[in-house]
Amino acid sequence: MDEDILRKLEIRLGPLHARQRLGIEREHEAQVFGQGLTFFHLENSSWAEWMIRNVLRATGLYWRARQNAERILVRRNDLRFKKLPPLFEGFTILHISDLHVDMNEVAMNRLIELVGGMQYDVCVLTGDYRGRTFGPFQPALDGVARLGNHLKQPIYAVLGNHDTIQMVPGLEAMGIRVLLNECETIVRKDQRIYLAGIDDAHFFRVDNIEKAALSIPRGEFSILLSHTPEVYRQAADANFDLMLSGHTHGGQICLPGSIPIKLEAVLPRRMGAGPWQYGDMTGYTSVGAGSSVVPVRLNCPPEITLHHLRRA
Repeated sequence: MDEDILRKLEIRLGPLHARQRLGIEREHEAQVFGQGLTFFHLENSSWAEWMIRNVLRATGLYWRARQNAERILVRRNDLRFKKLPPLFEGFTILHISDLHVDMNEVAMNRLIELVGGMQYDVCVLTGDYRGRTFGPFQPALDGVARLGNHLKQPIYAVLGNHDTIQMVPGLEAMGIRVLLNECETIVRKDQRIYLAGIDDAHFFRVDNIEKAALSIPRGEFSILLSHTPEVYRQAADANFDLMLSGHTHGGQICLPGSIPIKLEAVLPRRMGAGPWQYGDMTGYTSVGAGSSVVPVRLNCPPEITLHHLRRA
């Protein structure tokens, strides 16, 4: 543990929280069975990469799947809300998720090309910056920094199950505000909306929606960033209007018709990719810009999304 990073985390989170959070990581990182919301974690296993790569090679799909992973699409998603303040009509959010920046340099170069001239009001990153779930994280920070040079401020982010808390000082040094069960207020003249974000809820189970929502006045328009959409019930009960997530990769390797073989998440399949609704809350699950375990995709192209908020 780098002493400088520890000192910065203790300042950022408080000494007790920082050491507890680091302790959770040390105890559980790379655990394949029994931790988190799901029992089995494919991305943590040492043999998963070998198995997936060789199965795809045996079926003759490997190189096609590699090329698919490099072809990032730009999705546009119009969202309508009665509660949206008038001055936020047309407010646009660039949503980027599951970069895994050190897995596929060609895909990241493509992403940089796409975001260069985009128009949006804020950028949000919904976790998983590192390729592996443990080990060195500096290559991931270097990749995020290279992308960040082409993104407009402000940039808000949450951590995913692939990310160590030790990355937070590096991300925030780039001007990326990491929301760790926290909330930010976005103001236009005398009107405002609230943007909250929670720490990883899928694997490390360090999310706290109650704390993140604590400063949001009742009845005000609010958005929750969560790496995983699995906490949709808790988010809806906390009266969030919009929830933006990633984590599932939409399955990454899907059957024709984008039918996922496995989502690595406990939730209804309709919430595994794209827009969805739960009660009064609108949600969107990004299939991600990067790839996990192996840099391949089938019937599930990578994406970034421009969400346009409009008044109903």
